[in-house]
Amino acid sequence: MEATLTSAIRSTESRRFYVWTAAVFVLIAFGGFTPSYWAPVARGTFQAPPIIHIHGLLLFSWTLFYFVQTTFVASGRIGSHRAWGLFGIALFTALVCSIMVTKITTMRLDAAHGMGPASRRFTAVTFLALPMMIGLFATAIANIHRPEIHKRLMYTLMASMMTPAVARVFIAVLVPAGAGLSGPPPVFVAIPPTLVAFLMIIVAMIYDWRTRGRPHKAYIYGGLVVLLETCLEWPISNTQAWMSIATSLEHLAG
Repeated sequence: MEATLTSAIRSTESRRFYVWTAAVFVLIAFGGFTPSYWAPVARGTFQAPPIIHIHGLLLFSWTLFYFVQTTFVASGRIGSHRAWGLFGIALFTALVCSIMVTKITTMRLDAAHGMGPASRRFTAVTFLALPMMIGLFATAIANIHRPEIHKRLMYTLMASMMTPAVARVFIAVLVPAGAGLSGPPPVFVAIPPTLVAFLMIIVAMIYDWRTRGRPHKAYIYGGLVVLLETCLEWPISNTQAWMSIATSLEHLAG
């Protein structure tokens, strides 16, 4: 009886942990993009192709969707959580497509302003992250009947997706007001925001350690995949092979 009660308490605490961390993801996503997107949009000064707004809508919708899904589980509404699963798959698929179209559009705009090579190199950050994101998501979906794996892979995916928002925070803090950005940054500047995202995975590992005695393998392997992908961005982006691939992707838009 005592063991059963302890297990139930731990399960409730675990559900709350995922709700609170999902709320943190929402705050990071919205707060990180406030200086560069939400505030200019509110002032009517944000100028960008429509795909940027579509991508933003999908990204914020996905972050909110993840939060809602964690609340369903925390409140015991597992049926609702699973019923909305197909919508989540469709939303994630649309988000991935919007990421690709947005980056291709950005490359073409940068090339028109004479920043083509720098833009193609920096695009490696996004296009190399996509297989990782898709792999984590697909593996999480494949384990929907193994919730201990499923929820941890989804958490790892969400933590890795916070990198762009964290990068915006770095820019807001480190770039002097009014200085602006002269173009796409070098690829290595994506490393610190990714390390911050990885720290979120470390937090979940520590929580596992305290509640179950050891980190779950899903966090260990998922975290290693995130780090490996990050380590590959810089060297790959500087190869002629990548520049050729990026140029081909850029030409997909016509």
